[in-house]
Amino acid sequence: MGNDLVDVLVVGAGPTGLVLACDLARRGAAVRIVDRSPAPPRTSRAKGPNARSLEILDDLGVADEVLAAGSDPLPMLKYRDRLPVAETDPWADSAPSPDAPYDRGRLIAQWRLEEILRDRLAGYGVRVELGREVVGLTEAADGPHVDVTFAEGRTERVRYVVGCDGAHSSVRKLLGIGFEGTTAEDQVMVCGDVDLAEGALDRTRWHQWFDEDGAVMLCPIPGTRTGWWFQAGPERDGRGRPLAPTADGFRRLLARHTALPGRALTRAELLSTYRVNVRMADRFRAERVFLAGDAAHVHAVAGGLGMNTGIQDAFNLGWKLGLVLAGHAGAELLDTYEEERLPVAARTLDLTSERLRATLEAIRRPGGGLDAAITSDTTGLGVGYRWSSLARVHDEASRFYETPRPDGTLRPGDGSPGSPQPGDRAPDAPCVDAVTGARTRLHRVFAGPRTTVLGFGPGSAAVLREVAAAYGDAGVRTCRVYAPYESGARSGPGAGVVDDEGHAAAAYGTEVLSDTHTGTVIVVRPDHHLGLSAPADDAGSVHAYLHRLHGAGRPRNGSPALVDAARKG
Repeated sequence: MGNDLVDVLVVGAGPTGLVLACDLARRGAAVRIVDRSPAPPRTSRAKGPNARSLEILDDLGVADEVLAAGSDPLPMLKYRDRLPVAETDPWADSAPSPDAPYDRGRLIAQWRLEEILRDRLAGYGVRVELGREVVGLTEAADGPHVDVTFAEGRTERVRYVVGCDGAHSSVRKLLGIGFEGTTAEDQVMVCGDVDLAEGALDRTRWHQWFDEDGAVMLCPIPGTRTGWWFQAGPERDGRGRPLAPTADGFRRLLARHTALPGRALTRAELLSTYRVNVRMADRFRAERVFLAGDAAHVHAVAGGLGMNTGIQDAFNLGWKLGLVLAGHAGAELLDTYEEERLPVAARTLDLTSERLRATLEAIRRPGGGLDAAITSDTTGLGVGYRWSSLARVHDEASRFYETPRPDGTLRPGDGSPGSPQPGDRAPDAPCVDAVTGARTRLHRVFAGPRTTVLGFGPGSAAVLREVAAAYGDAGVRTCRVYAPYESGARSGPGAGVVDDEGHAAAAYGTEVLSDTHTGTVIVVRPDHHLGLSAPADDAGSVHAYLHRLHGAGRPRNGSPALVDAARKG
C-alpha cells in the first residue's frame, strides 16, 4: 500500500484525462495519471478541438501552441467517378465575433495535442505513468478512500478516481456500470495514417471521393509533409463481410476510387476498423469514482464531437473536485457533474446520429460530402446547463433564486431579451485593462482556477468589495466592468476592465441600466458558465451562491493552495 495519499487518480492519458489532470494540478491537488499503454500512442485519430474546446485549452494556457501546431479546417473537395464535382468550405460564412473569438475548430493530430498537454502537465511536476493498468477498485472500509489495484500487484489508496480510459473502459467495467446502446455492424469504415508521394494531392483541401460502391477520404495531417488521414469504406469478401484493413487494401481502394495509382500510397500504419457505436453509461459516478469521455459515452463520428465532449466533461469535473478537495465546497457539489454532463452526452448521441443520417443521405448525390455533418451545434459554444441546480435564476418579486421548472423552462432573467441565462456559456468580450490601458478580453480575466464575479454599473462596487473581503483568499476574483462613460477613479479590489466598445454590456444584457437599476452582478463559474445574475442591491443572494461553492471563504488547514494561471491578454 502506498504511503502518500493521492487526491485524484486519473486513469487514461488521452485528451480527456490530460485536460482533467492539468486542471487539477494547477489547483494544487495531488493528482496522478496512469495509462496502460507502454508508450504514448502516435495515432492521429480525432481531427482536433472544436471552438469550445479551444476556449478550454486557452484557459489551460496551451491554445497558442495548439493553433501554431495545427491548421484551420480545410475546404472539402468532393469527387464522383474520380472527377471533382464540387468544393465546399463549411466555414466560409463564419467569422470570429466579440463574444466568441474562436468561430471554428482546429485541425491537429491527436498525438500532437496530447504531447502539448503532457508538456503542460509536466510543468506542474506531474508525468504520465505508462504501462500501468488498473485491475481492481475497492471502496476503503476504514475511510473515504478508494483502494486501487494495478496489474503488477501493487495497491494504492486515493481519494477519488476518474476513468478516462476510453470506450472499453476498465474502470467502468470494474464498477459494473452498464453501457447500453447499439452497434451498427453495417456502418463500417477503415482508417489509418498514411503517407502519399509528395505532390500527389493538394494539401490545402480535404479530398472526398464518394461513389455508389464505396468511398475514400484523405485529409492532410498538419505538421507533416506527406502525412494524411485515410478513411474509406472497407473492402469486402465474397459474402459482403468487411475485410480487415491492410496497406495493400488501402492501395487498392485508392486506385479504385481516385485518379491516383495505388503505389502513390507509400506508408500505412495505425490501421483500424471503425463501427458506429451509440452507447452511454447508466451513470457517470459510483461514490468516489467518476467516468468521463468515451468511458461514459460513445457516438457516431459525424460532427467530430467525441474527443471534444470528453474535454468538456473534464473541464466540468475538474473545478468541482478542486473545490471539494480544498475544503471549500461540500461533497454534494460533485453530484452536479452527472446532473450537468449526462444530459449533454444524451443530446450529443442524438445530435451525432442525426448528423450521420444527414451525411449518409448527402453522399448519395454527386457533390455531397462530410460538410453535411457540420452545424452550429458542433462548435460546442451553445452547450449549457440551464436545468442545473447550480443555475440560479433571480426572481425580482421574491428575492430568491429558483432552480428551473421540471420541464426545463426557466423564469425570465434580469437582462435584456437574448442575454445569457444562468447555466449558459459566459460570453467573451474585448475590453481594456482599467489600470494599464492594455487590450484584453473577459475570457482572459476568467482564465485560471477561480470563480469570477463581474460587476456592471456603479451600484456593483459595494458587492465586489464585500466579495473580495470574504472570498479573495478562497478562489474568487472580482472584476468591475466599467462603461466608457463612467468617470472618476477606476480602482478597487480585484481586476477592472473598461468596456470601451460596449461589447461586454451587450453580451451580458446589462446595457439597459436605468436610474432604478444601478448595476448587475454576475457570477461566472471556473468553467466559464454563468452561475447567477442578480441586481447589485441583492448582495445576500450573491453571498449565498458563493457560499455553496466556496464555503465561508476560509480553506481548511493544509489544503492545497490555488495555482493561479491567469494570463494577461
